[in-house]
Parts: sequence; C-alpha cells; structure tokens
Amino acid sequence: MGREVKRVSLDFNWPIKKTWGGYLNPYYGLSADCPFCGGTGYSKEAKRLQDLWYGYEPFRPEDRGSVPFQPDNPLVRKLAERNVLHSPEFYGTGEHVIIREAQRLCELFNTKWMHHLNTDDVAALVADGRLRDSINPTPKEVNEWSLAGFGHDSINQWVVTKAECKRLGINDTCPKCNGEGTIWTTPESKQLCEEWTEVEPPVGVGYQMWETTSEGSPISPVFETPEELAEWLVENKASAFGSDTATYEEWLRVCQGGYAPSAVMDEAGLRSGVAL
Repeated sequence: MGREVKRVSLDFNWPIKKTWGGYLNPYYGLSADCPFCGGTGYSKEAKRLQDLWYGYEPFRPEDRGSVPFQPDNPLVRKLAERNVLHSPEFYGTGEHVIIREAQRLCELFNTKWMHHLNTDDVAALVADGRLRDSINPTPKEVNEWSLAGFGHDSINQWVVTKAECKRLGINDTCPKCNGEGTIWTTPESKQLCEEWTEVEPPVGVGYQMWETTSEGSPISPVFETPEELAEWLVENKASAFGSDTATYEEWLRVCQGGYAPSAVMDEAGLRSGVAL
C-alpha cells in the first residue's frame, strides 16, 4: 500500500523519515553474510544456475532445447513497436527503428534462461502451483508469457533451480550455512533474533502518516485531527507514491482510514497515474 495513518500519542516525537526503532531487530547485527555463499544460501552449483536464469553467466537457448527468439516473432515485434511508440524521442521513428529495437530485445531475451524453459522446467512450476492461470502450458507458451508483464519472480527462479539441481543430483544449498545465508556469532544470538518481536509506537489520539514500503517510518509530524494532517501533506508536497503527490481530498481519505494512493499500471506495464 505504501502509506498509512497511525494513531499515536500527541507528544510522539520520532524523527521524520527515520525507521521506527521498534521495527528494527537489534540482534541482526550478531550475524553476517555467509562467506561461502555470499549470503544467498545457494550451493556453488545452484548459484551458477541462478546466474544463468538472470543472464549473469553466458547462456544459450539451445542448451535448454529452446529456439532463440527472432525479430519477426509477433510478440517481440509488438514489444518493439510499443517501446518505439512510447519513446520516439529516444528511439526515433520508422520501420528500421522498430526492426533495430526488435533485434535488441532478442539479444536480451536470448541471454536468459528465464525466457527459455524446457518441459522439465515448466513441469516443476506447474507442480509447485506457480502457473495457476494455465493448464498444462507448453514451454513455448510459458516462454512467450515471460516476455510480457511482470513475468517470472524470484520464487519461480528458485523452484526451477531447485528442480534442476535435483535432476542433476547436486546439492542446492550452501553446506556451510545450510541454506540460511547467514552465520551467527553464537547459537544463543540466533535464538534471540528469532524470539524478538517488534514494538509499535505509543498509541494515542494523534494522527500521523507513515510509509510502509520499508520497515516503517513517519513522514509527517503528529496532528490532532485528520484534516490538519491532510493539509500538511498537501502543503509540504508529500509523496503519495514514488514522486507523485495527492490532492487534499485524496489525502483526507487516507487520513480517515481509507486506502493509500498507489500506482496504476496499464496492460503494457507503464505507469499511468495515481488512484485511491
């Protein structure tokens, strides 16, 4: 959601834009990234597969039994046309510009395993319930789907990587940290961290706006009424989402317990405005 109003005591005086201390686990400082896996929790072999997924290691579609995308692929062509249409000042105009952009997209898509899954990869995602919108999809369908919208997330990456490790008979987790990605100074420090619970700011009759995209921090002073808070947010051009602001009426709705402003995406995945 990004923004929410909290009812806090009128004398609450925590610094604006500073993460509330009650949300920060003090025991995290007693751990460090595992030096053997760099904090990923992956084995050396699994990390290499992850790099292939994102194109950090040299990848060839043919190695997964896939066919490289070509500029005349209808979906690639559509994506190229969209990019050129939305930014002609950057790309230029004309058929040759669209062809050049389609070639660039192909070069990008063909360097990543995520766009070239095979039957085993797709089966792993289906078995894990990660492709619920499709029934027995083909690799071609999944690979073309991955080009549009949000595509695969990190969970899909891990599901496919773990399944590939199992097929190859190799360990998928770091043997030093057992996949946790962290090394603790003592077993007791790890237990303290796991048992820690966050503490909310002192509850009261005041109104204060908080951002919730990170751990959580106030973005305004405390006010006696939601109207005063909404006025301050407008006067100080407080961001509602990213760099966007909101009107008094929109902020007041949030201050009175409504939904926070959020981004609206069109089918092309482009930012189209702010809504409540």
